Order: sequence, then C-alpha cells, then structure tokens
Amino acid sequence: MKSITHQITGYGGVKLHVREAGNPDGPPLLLIHGWSQHHLSWSKQFNGSLAKRFRLIAPDLRGHGASDKPLEPHHYDCAAPWADDIRAVIRDLSLENPLLVGWSMGGRSVMDYLSIHGDDAISGAALIGASVMAPGDPEVLTERSPAVKAEGMYSLDQGVALTSTIAFLRACFAAPLSKQDLALMTGFNMLVPPQIRKAARLRIGNGEDAAMQHMTKPVAIFWGEAEKVCSRAMFDATTAALPDAAVFTYPGAGHAPFWERPDAFDTDLASFADTAFTRIAPLQAAQGAIA
Repeated sequence: MKSITHQITGYGGVKLHVREAGNPDGPPLLLIHGWSQHHLSWSKQFNGSLAKRFRLIAPDLRGHGASDKPLEPHHYDCAAPWADDIRAVIRDLSLENPLLVGWSMGGRSVMDYLSIHGDDAISGAALIGASVMAPGDPEVLTERSPAVKAEGMYSLDQGVALTSTIAFLRACFAAPLSKQDLALMTGFNMLVPPQIRKAARLRIGNGEDAAMQHMTKPVAIFWGEAEKVCSRAMFDATTAALPDAAVFTYPGAGHAPFWERPDAFDTDLASFADTAFTRIAPLQAAQGAIA
C-alpha cells in the first residue's frame, strides 16, 4: 500500500514522524502504537482490508522510531506530552473526528489525550491490550513475569537490553514469531533509548483513566485471551470501569491481536468504527446547520 510521511511538531517542540496510508477520503483512524514499538507495528493494517475504506494515520510516538528522542524524563513522565502530541497530529493533518486506536501504552496515551482535551474532537476510542490500570501501578508490577517487566530494557548495557527486548517480544505473542518478524521488531524496539523506555513505562497515572469513564463517544476494548502483558485482572478492571464499551476478544492471541489475528481484528475494528462514525454524523450535521 502506497504511503506518505509527515513531520509534525508536538509538545515542547518535539518532531513527530507520522506515516499515512489507506483511503485518503475515508474516515480517519489514528493508530497509536505501544511502549518501545513503532508505526510499523501496524503494517498488517496498512496492507489489509482497513486500508481500502479508512484513512490510516500512524505516528511514531515521541522517543520512538524516527521521532525526536530528548532524553530528559519530563518529556515522558506525565500526561501533557502524549496528549498534546495527539492533538497536534489531529490538528496538523486536519483529521475530522478521528477514531483513536491505542495499543498497550498507546491506550494510555489515548487516556492522556482525553484527560486534557476531552472527546469533542474525536468519534470514539478503541483500546487494544490496554487497561485503566497504569503500567507503573504497584499491583500491575507485582503480578508481571520478569519477561513482561522487562527491566533489562532500561539498561545502558546493550547486551542486557537486547536480551530483555527479545524476551519481552516473545512474551507479547501467543505463538512464536517468524525469524524475520522477530528481527524486525527487535530492531525497531532498539531504536528507543533505555532512559525513555523507563520514564515512559513507569509513570504512575494521575486520574487519566477517569476520563475514559466520562466519555460521551463510543469505546471499544480489544483483548487477546492468551495475554501475558495486559493480564486478566487488568482486562477485568477495564471492562468493569467501562461497562458500556464494546468488547472483542481473540482466543489464542496474545498482546497484539491485530498482528496475530489481523483479518478478524480488522473486521471488528471496522465494525466498531462504522458505529462510531455513524453516531458522529448527526452531530456534525447539527453543527453545520448552526454555523
């Protein structure tokens, strides 16, 4: 699928690398990748059925991929940078009521956006392997395996960081990755400096999850039943906090159902997106009439 790239200035002057593909006239899906990941995490969506109908926008988060990587913790350890980066992408690419799709820490970034900017400018939110429980929550850290904690990924020793990164990636998937996929993912994970990994992942939430509970737009939760990163307890806490959310689960899939079950995931996301964009249409018509 042919794609184009953009450079957008986010919070604090950080330059964000953003890739766009799909139907340029379709409703916009803003795909936000997870911790230590990359816009290439969405490769199967860029080359799948979603691209025929939707405008797909996938930034490299600050500190990741080809985006700027300032090392100081204050660029990552609170909600404002992540929230304002999303707002900058929406604004600069003229995305009209996009659906925010956040994977893992990308779901936390969606919550950051909602906590500061609300949901007026979006059509809804989809959380994939993400929880209202913050990744730095002591309860979350206690129940995680060493591979999922991935504390070696904070190390300045590249050998330690590489070993930990490979173990973390293997924990993210229910079935073994191909050698090519594991090599690709290890490569783009290693683009993220360890200081950034630590500051971004271990921050404690400051009520961002409450913003999800006050949304007026549709919400969906996507979860692989063989999850090791977003545990069953984290999933249950999220569905309990968001009782009106649409829920899609994937037997035999792990932390990235959009990669392991791309056809089923794309079908489900398209269905939810249709619901969200259909609901926003009358509001847009009413606003146009008032204007």
